[in-house]
Amino acid sequence: MSTPKPRTIDTPQGPARAYVERPAPATPVRGSVVVSHGAGGGIDAADLVALRALVDDGWTYVRVEQPWRVAGRKVATPPKTLDAAWIPIITALRKGRWAIPGPLVTGGRSAGARVACRTAAEVGADAVLALSFPLHVPGNPEKSRAFEAQEVLQAGLPLCVIQGRRDPFGDPGEVRAALGTAPTIAPVTGDHSLARGADEVVAAARDWLATIS
Repeated sequence: MSTPKPRTIDTPQGPARAYVERPAPATPVRGSVVVSHGAGGGIDAADLVALRALVDDGWTYVRVEQPWRVAGRKVATPPKTLDAAWIPIITALRKGRWAIPGPLVTGGRSAGARVACRTAAEVGADAVLALSFPLHVPGNPEKSRAFEAQEVLQAGLPLCVIQGRRDPFGDPGEVRAALGTAPTIAPVTGDHSLARGADEVVAAARDWLATIS
């Protein structure tokens, strides 16, 4: 599967790039999954690449390269700037002749998952897919970011967290303890990168997406 030509989207933080992949014309449309990358990586992360398989299931799959990455920076800008860029990105993707279909699942890995959680209600997402949600800084579990994921639940939206069993930012048990029984927590092989559990990530995402309509 070749990488599609990106669509450039202007944001208050600079241009972003959206790589939109659509199902074959004969495939029944399921909706759209839009994801972004982490604070130190890009859209070529193993789990984000593996999830391109969702296109075969009828999902339009969009990987978003955030403005700081497009600008060549090595580390993400502050959370508020990430949110300020993400909101117009989603708005642009949902407008015009080539608008992506609903239902809309927003998400991402690590910092990208945090952005999706914080903005889910504002962008009109129907559900959130969080890969390697960074519950806390390694070694500092008292500094929890659970409140960001809880915003999704408070908005009454389905949430799936796919978490590596050895994730130092919070293993699946810690995520379950912090978020309760409402979200789907899918433990998979590996650490925060999920590089070794990419196939399991796809399987878990497919199982959960089957419940979204």
